[in-house]
Amino acid sequence: MNRFEPTGGEAIVQYLDSDLRVLKPGSFVRCAVTGKQIPLDELKYWSVARQEAYSSPEAVMARVTGNTPSA
Repeated sequence: MNRFEPTGGEAIVQYLDSDLRVLKPGSFVRCAVTGKQIPLDELKYWSVARQEAYSSPEAVMARVTGNTPSA
């Protein structure tokens, strides 16, 4: 992953198959389901097809199934 020193604020990221490309440096991205801030160095879950980040496996399942997460 190409990482630059975070400049704060929200990053713009291109999600790839097993990597991601930072298009605009920042310190976090937002979960597409919960809106929660996810620090870039803690980002583990994303969808290449949807170009979305997720904060947890539960958020991924909520997106896939159409159900809202319980927490």
